[in-house]
Amino acid sequence: MQKNPKSRDYKDIGNQAFGSKGKNIATTFIYLEIFMALVSYTISLHDNLATVFTGVHLSSNWARLSTSQLLAAIAVFVALPTLWLRDLSSISFLSTAGILMSLLIFTTVACTAIFGGVGAHHYIPPLNLHKIPAISGLYIFSFAGHIVFPNIYTAMNDPSNFTKVCIVSFSLVTTLYTTLAFMGAKMFGPQVSSQITLSMPQNHIITKIALWATVLTPMTKYALEFTPFAIQLQQSLPHSMKPRTRMILRGAVGSILLLIILVLALAVPYFEHVLSLTGSLVSVGICIVFPCAFYTKIFWGGIRRPVLVLNVVFIAFGVVIGAFGTFSSLKSLIRSLQRGPRIS
Repeated sequence: MQKNPKSRDYKDIGNQAFGSKGKNIATTFIYLEIFMALVSYTISLHDNLATVFTGVHLSSNWARLSTSQLLAAIAVFVALPTLWLRDLSSISFLSTAGILMSLLIFTTVACTAIFGGVGAHHYIPPLNLHKIPAISGLYIFSFAGHIVFPNIYTAMNDPSNFTKVCIVSFSLVTTLYTTLAFMGAKMFGPQVSSQITLSMPQNHIITKIALWATVLTPMTKYALEFTPFAIQLQQSLPHSMKPRTRMILRGAVGSILLLIILVLALAVPYFEHVLSLTGSLVSVGICIVFPCAFYTKIFWGGIRRPVLVLNVVFIAFGVVIGAFGTFSSLKSLIRSLQRGPRIS
């Protein structure tokens, strides 16, 4: 971005490196990651709502849906109006709410470990090599977010602090992830659920808070995750179109996409496999392969040999881990689908 100040976002960098093909590939992966991530969030919404309303039975005359599926559909319809927001400050408020919900979930898990009466006595094996392909996508997705890095860089008052901000942010996130992982493994062992809130003691008030926080988190993310798509859609619409018509069209398209996401989430309710597939199939490209490839192509004339070798190694590593992770997560997902969905 220092070489070409006209580059404002991830897609522009792809265009700068490989022309229109690079921009189209970057755009496709960005929207695919957003779409698949929202499917995963909706599955999480479904799973936690089913636990929150254990013992509740709902039925519908117009749709053959289980209670948990109806609850998830109701929640998505409640969140649907947020896609019609035009005010970015309102969307920023939803982002802040999502961050607070995540911190609340971490706090409740920590309180369960300290005061919840769950013995932290399970053994944690140092390394399970055979599980690396299956969990590689989860790790990569957990640290995904590179699509907004160029936007953050251009929005900073002092872009020279960008590296420091990244180091602090990733250090904080790594600390929270690692602490949460160790708490879950020590408390629940190999039987821990892919969503730790589903493993916590169901009769504790702390668990109720954690479950509701997990339910609200996806609901705050819909409008935020749809923002890049909404901006792109608005820019592609004719300038002669009335603002009200543009708003209706944007909201309608977003609503249709969210309903498609709901259908997919209910049809494939396997959170860990879908999230792992997202990380291995899409996020690895956005986080590892593309940045290295873009950098190598843009600075090809002046790049030093050690830096070139390092970038090539990262590209090869990303391709290999992505391929193995995609195969492993797809295999697990197909097995789960063959066994049949969980009905509640």
